[in-house]
Amino acid sequence: TYQWAYLFSFVRPASGETVNVIGSTVSTAIMSAVLDHFAREAGLGPNGRAVVVLDGAGWHTGHDLKVPDGVHLAFLPPYSPELQPAERIWPIINEVVANRTYDDLLQLLDAVGARCRHLDTVRDHIRAVTKYHWWPDEHRCAV
Repeated sequence: TYQWAYLFSFVRPASGETVNVIGSTVSTAIMSAVLDHFAREAGLGPNGRAVVVLDGAGWHTGHDLKVPDGVHLAFLPPYSPELQPAERIWPIINEVVANRTYDDLLQLLDAVGARCRHLDTVRDHIRAVTKYHWWPDEHRCAV
């Protein structure tokens, strides 16, 4: 049998900060909860705003998706994952699971969780791989 886990990652290209959430499935209900968690972690709301860049996955675009105050969704064109800054951190996270076996899902999740926590210690590296030359500076952005 198979067991699945899904990693939802947010990255702030200007600072290299990340927010990561591991879930057991993908759905608009789960994505709504993940967005809510992100908004709380990032201090978003009436006085804080963020634009979250997403692809067109069904759980990102569902009509029942609940988007918290301060979060604004921007969708990429189809077939353009290379434009998504968070895509650039997957190889860094995947390094801990590539060519390794784990006795169970919990062991795998522990390894991925530790790697996600490690991202906070290498913010300069994360910024270097996610802040594209054309990415807007935060102080010039207005939503």
